[in-house]
Amino acid sequence: MTRILSYNILVGATRRVDPLTDMIKAARPDIVGLVEATNPKVVEELAHRLDMQHVLSAFPTHLQDWQVALLSRLPIIYTKTHFLTKPVLEVCVEEASGRQISVFVTHLSADFSKGWAGDGIRRREVRDLLRIMLARQGTPHLVMGDFNALAPGDPFKASALLSYVVKSDELYRRNPASMKGHPHLNFVVPGPLRILNPILRTIPRSKLLCGLFDSAASVYAPRGTIGLLQKAGYVDCFRKMNLEAEGFTCPAAAPAGRIDFIFASPELAQSLQCCYIPTEGGSARGEEASDHLPVVAEFGEAVAAAYPSQISGCTEEVGV
Repeated sequence: MTRILSYNILVGATRRVDPLTDMIKAARPDIVGLVEATNPKVVEELAHRLDMQHVLSAFPTHLQDWQVALLSRLPIIYTKTHFLTKPVLEVCVEEASGRQISVFVTHLSADFSKGWAGDGIRRREVRDLLRIMLARQGTPHLVMGDFNALAPGDPFKASALLSYVVKSDELYRRNPASMKGHPHLNFVVPGPLRILNPILRTIPRSKLLCGLFDSAASVYAPRGTIGLLQKAGYVDCFRKMNLEAEGFTCPAAAPAGRIDFIFASPELAQSLQCCYIPTEGGSARGEEASDHLPVVAEFGEAVAAAYPSQISGCTEEVGV
C-alpha cells in the first residue's frame, strides 16, 4: 500500500510548521507533494519531523517561482525539474514490491483576473504538462498539486468564496504584506469589471443575491483545464472514489470548490483504493495549517513482475 498526499502549504508555511506537521502526520503518507514550498528550511524541517527524504524543484530565482517539493519514505530513483510557467517536479519512487511510480508535482497559474478567469493560461500549461508526461505513457504515474481549476460537473459555492475574498480584501487594504498569498478582489476581478467591486462586497450579506451569484458563477466558471487531463485518460482519484461528495479543498476556512487534485494514469488507477480530503489532523484544524486542505489517495501494492515494461521505463538516471 502506498499513500499519497498533495498539499498547497501557502507561501512557504514559515510560521505554520506545527499545524502543518500535525495535518500531514495524521494521514501517515508515504509520499507528500508540497505546493508553494517557497521556504527550503520549512521543507527540510517537515522532512526531519516526518522522517522522510525531501526534494525541491531546482534553480528558483525568486519567491514568485512558487517552488514545489516532494517528501518520501520510499526510495527515490531519480528526480528532474521541468520548467514551464512554473516548475514541475518529477520524482520516481520504488515500492517494496518493486513497482516504480513516477510522481509529478505541479502548480498551475491562478491569473483569475485575466481572460475568462485565466483558463487559457492553465490550458496551455496542461498541454505542456501532458507533453512532459508522454514519456511515462504506459507506466504507473500520477500528477498532483494545485490546479486552480474546477472539474467538469463539480459543485461550486461561489458565494462562500466571495465572502472569503471580501474579508481577505478588507484585511489586504489595511495591511497588504500580512495577506500575501490570500486572494483579494483586484486579484480575482478583471480590470474593466473592478467598478463592480462595491456591489460584490454587498452580495455576501443577502441570501437571495448569494443564490443568484452561485447560479451565475457555476455557469461562468471555466472547467476546460481539468477536462484536458480527463480526455488524456488521467483518472481523478477523488471523484472516482466519491461520486457524490463535494470534496472542497479551498479556501480551508470556507470551503467553496475543489481545485487540488491527484490524477492517476490508467495503470496506477487500477490499484486505487481510496481518496479523501482531511479537514483536521491531530490537534490542528485545516485552516490553521494552510488556506488549502490536502488530498490523500491510497494505492494498493502491485506485483513487480506484472509491470516489467513500466519498471524498465522508469529507471533512467536523470539529474536535478
